Amino acid sequence: MQTAQERQLIARLQTGDGAAVRELADRYGSRIFQLAMRYMKNREDAEEVTQDVLMKVYRKVDAFRGDAALSSWIYRITFNTAMSRLRSTRVARAAEQERERSLAAEVDGERSRVPRQPADWTRMPDETLLRAQLREAVARAIAELPEIYRAPVVLRDIEGLSTEEASLRLNLKDQTLKSRLHRGRLMLREKLRSFASGLALHRPTPAYS
Repeated sequence: MQTAQERQLIARLQTGDGAAVRELADRYGSRIFQLAMRYMKNREDAEEVTQDVLMKVYRKVDAFRGDAALSSWIYRITFNTAMSRLRSTRVARAAEQERERSLAAEVDGERSRVPRQPADWTRMPDETLLRAQLREAVARAIAELPEIYRAPVVLRDIEGLSTEEASLRLNLKDQTLKSRLHRGRLMLREKLRSFASGLALHRPTPAYS
């Protein structure tokens, strides 16, 4: 539900009132930044998202139907802008990694054609070996989960998103996400049980004096 102040601000923005743009930034800028920080995880990107959102609100204010509070509309724009930027960042990072791999292949020359040999775990310290095996076991177990359970586990337990953030990303109710996350964790625990049993079988017997 819009307030009288929101309606006045929207009307002024629609007329291109410069003071209204400054009022928009003063009133909502800090809240946009706080929300952007939750997604972007660093100040520079959050500041750029904030500026993008303020400009989008100003440019698209004519499209605002008024069927929800102005703050809710701004919240959706902030979320969409942050997600778009995160996707772009991932694509750019993947492209950079691919360029680095290509460059490494060129530098290596003939060596790049030699098939990689599997890691010789027999030469690794026990603790390092166990960690490597555990990482592989967890990654394999997560990949085997059904998608509806895998996505909540990855977002909450791997990427570290909050319940609210993960729910928004998957377009689920918080309770539905919690239920799927719980089920996914149980399935993951069951898949890793054989790995834990294997560790117990190979664990050295303690010496008693």
